[in-house]
Parts: sequence; C-alpha cells; structure tokens
Amino acid sequence: MPKNITPLIAGNWKMNGTAAALAEIEALREGVEDTPELRCEILICPPATLISRMAEKARGSAVQVGGQDCHSQKSGAHTGDISAEMLADAGATHVILGHSERRTDHGETDAIVRAKALAALGSGLVPIICVGETEAERLAGEALAVVERQLAASIPDEAGSRTFVVAYEPVWAIGTGRTPTTDDISQMHGAMRKLLERRFGEAGSRVPLLYGGSMKPGNAAEILAIGDVNGGLVGGASLKAADFLGIIAAA
Repeated sequence: MPKNITPLIAGNWKMNGTAAALAEIEALREGVEDTPELRCEILICPPATLISRMAEKARGSAVQVGGQDCHSQKSGAHTGDISAEMLADAGATHVILGHSERRTDHGETDAIVRAKALAALGSGLVPIICVGETEAERLAGEALAVVERQLAASIPDEAGSRTFVVAYEPVWAIGTGRTPTTDDISQMHGAMRKLLERRFGEAGSRVPLLYGGSMKPGNAAEILAIGDVNGGLVGGASLKAADFLGIIAAA
C-alpha cells in the first residue's frame, strides 16, 4: 500500500438522526480533539436534513461532513432529489454513491452511479463509489466478477485525474454482524487495487479503498491491518460517538 494514502473512516448514518443526534457530533468533535496524533480523515454522512447544521458544528475540526446520494443533474424538475451542488453548498465535502441499498431499493444501475459520480466531481465533491456482491453471488463464486463489473461501469474515466474513493461492501455483511474472513477481504481489496492500477496507472495506486460491512470497534483493528484496506465505511457503529471513536482509534 502506498504510504501516502491517509486512512478514511467514514460514517453512514443512513435514514437515522434528527436534531437531537447533533449531540453525537459534538461528542465526536471533542473526542477527536482529545486524540493525539490523529492519523486518519474522519467523515460523517448524515441525512440531508442535518448536513448544514452538522457542518456548522464540525467547522474548524477534523470532522468532515458528506451526503448519502445526489442526482446526476445540477437542477431541474426532480422532486425530492438533491444535487451535488446543493450538497456542496450545505457544507458537504464527500458523497456516497451506489450503496447497495440504493441499488436495491431504488434500482440504481452502474450507469446511474457513473452519472452521479460525474456530477459529484463536477461540483467539487469526493465521490465514495460503493461496490459489493450479494450472498448468492459469493456462494456462486461470482463475487470478484461482480465487483470487477461494478468498478468498470460505475467509475467514470474522468475520475482518474480527480480524487475519488471506492468502498467494498459485501451486501450480505451490511448490518448483519457478519464479516468476510480477513483472507476474503484481502483478496478482494488486492484485486480492486490491481484493476484500478491497470485502468488509471499510478493514480489507481492512490485511491483509498474502504471496507464496509459490520465494522465495529471490536474488529476494526484487524480489518484495518489488512493490505489495501485504507479505511472503513461504517454504518450502525457511526451513530454513537463512543463507538465511532473506537474505530478511529484503531486507525
């Protein structure tokens, strides 16, 4: 792993959190400020209703704020959607794209994810592009092929000259408490690194590769020690500052 990749610990709050949850950001900020020699980037992606207020509370700290999705268009007749430009205007620095829950619940294809990634890059956001196989695909021996296809079709060519992140989330491990073996994670992340280097050259060696899928304080150190794992995309364990700080400490 290149030494110049700074680990990224990103929290995905999903459809959780109201104004009362902003207290967790205050606790996170205090915990981060008390952490000596912080060696990772920290990101929280709350519901869109909290982005602006959370960004204000995180201002001046090491905590960054991101969105959970964006539309591929800058504006228009798209009721209920939010553009990348709007996210940036609200204080976001990153945006999660192509999460398996979006792919499943909203029928998002690789082509849609690719278009959204282009929009994010065009608005100055760092896209976190998610890939991952279902349990049926893994049992059928198709995990690597599925991830290769998603990587190839979801990442725009323009990303090679910009900053972007890839998150590997085996769908069957998200929110279940189950995780792949360290060998499985190492094999997948190693394969993704080779694919990115083959496509983008030296730039591909600098793309942070996050692992997501039931990462918590108890297993974070082991997972983050795996080669080509450059951080985590954390779900449930990011909702409480104490749990998230435990993962940050492992990084």
